[in-house]
Amino acid sequence: KNAFYNRPYGRSLCHAWGAGPCYYIQEALLGIRPLSDGWKTWTCCPNLPPDLDWACATVPTPFGCIEIDLSEESLVLFIPGNTVMIMNGQSHSGPQKITICPRDDTFVRGRRMKEWSRPYRGWHYCPRHVIPERIQGYEDVNMTDVPTVYQLPDVSNKWYMSFIGFNGKGYQSFVAESDDLVTWTNMRLAFGFGQKGDWDYGGVVLGAYLYENYDIKAPRVLKRVDGKFWGLYGAYSKQGAYEMDPGYEGVAWSDDGIVWRRASDRYILSVHDDDTKDWEKSSIYQPWLLQDGDIFYNFYNAKQMPEWIEQIGMAISSDLMNWKRYRENPVLRVRQGGFDSNFVSDPKVFRDGDHWTMFYFGVGYNKAHIMAAFSDDLVRWTADPEPLYQAGGNASGLDRAHAHKISLV
Repeated sequence: KNAFYNRPYGRSLCHAWGAGPCYYIQEALLGIRPLSDGWKTWTCCPNLPPDLDWACATVPTPFGCIEIDLSEESLVLFIPGNTVMIMNGQSHSGPQKITICPRDDTFVRGRRMKEWSRPYRGWHYCPRHVIPERIQGYEDVNMTDVPTVYQLPDVSNKWYMSFIGFNGKGYQSFVAESDDLVTWTNMRLAFGFGQKGDWDYGGVVLGAYLYENYDIKAPRVLKRVDGKFWGLYGAYSKQGAYEMDPGYEGVAWSDDGIVWRRASDRYILSVHDDDTKDWEKSSIYQPWLLQDGDIFYNFYNAKQMPEWIEQIGMAISSDLMNWKRYRENPVLRVRQGGFDSNFVSDPKVFRDGDHWTMFYFGVGYNKAHIMAAFSDDLVRWTADPEPLYQAGGNASGLDRAHAHKISLV
C-alpha cells in the first residue's frame, strides 16, 4: 500500500485522469482484495458508509470477473472458477454466485456497523505511561500489562486499576488507585503466584470481574454475591520465562476488591479438558466475565500452534464454577489479509443499546491494533475491518509497535 509516493494507497489520487478512485472503490469501499498472487484466493470485507445505500462493481482477475452487488439488504457475489473467496474464516469456491443476508453469521450491514463503531473512534492520547514499568517493593518487575479499571460500591470518586507485572519468571497481579483516571498511586500486590506444583504457580492475571451493570455507559462497579466480589483470571503452571504454555483459567474472590484469592482448587478451563478443540489446544489465555440474566459468559482467547493463531471462544455457566464451551467455537476468528489476520485476542464485551459490542485487539501487518465486533445474540459476531485505532497513533511513540489490552470506562 506504500509502493508509490510512500503514502497510503500507493498511487496518486490527485490526478483527474488517474485510476486511483477505481481502486479505492474496489478495496476500501467494497473490501475486495487478493490474498495470494493471481487472485487464486481473495477476500471481501464490505464497508458501506452510512450515507450510501447501494454499490456494485466488476473486478477483473486472470480467472474471470468478480461481480459484487452490495446493499442494506444483502451482499451478492459471483466467484470466478479456480478461485476461493474467504470471508470471516469461511471459504467459498468458484464458480458460483452466493447471497449473504444481514442475519447470516458472516455479514452485518455496513451502515449499522459503522454507526456502532463511530463513538469509539477519534481518541486523544496521554503522552506518557500511566503505570510505570517499575513498582516500589517489586523492583524485579520490568513489564506491566492488562489494565482493568473498576470501582467499588458506594465509592464514586475513586477508581482502581488491576494490572500485571512480569518479573522474568511469571505474572503477578497488582492494583493501583486514582481520583482522576490519569495519576495512579498506591500500587500493591493483589494476587501473587500460586503454590509450586499448582496450575497457577507460574502467574495469575486478574481482569475479568463480575460487574453490577454491563451497559457500556454504566460505571464499572464490582458486584457482591454472597458478600464477596468475584472474577475470573488467567494462569500459568510454570515459572521461568514469558507465558510458558499451557495456560489455565480459574475463579477468584475478594472481600474488599483489592486482595484476591483462589475460589477453587480446580481450574475452570484448560487444554486438558475433554471438550478442547484444535483451535485452543496449545494454550488458554485471558477470560472476560459477563452476566446476562441468570447465565454467566466467559469470552476467552486461545492459541493454535504451530501457526500461532489466537482466536476467541465462549463458555457458559450457571454458577461460575462449572463451564461448558460453546459447540461452534471460536465465535470470532482471524481474517486473512486483515488487521486481525494473526490474533483476535483479549475480548471485552458490553451491552450497547440494542446490540452487544466486543472490543479486542487484532494482530495483522506485524502490529497489534484495537478493534471492535458486534452481535445481536452474543454468539454471532461480525468485526469491523478497520481498527478503532492502530499501533503508532500516539505521537509520543509509546505504542509504536503495538496497541492492545484496553480498559473502557
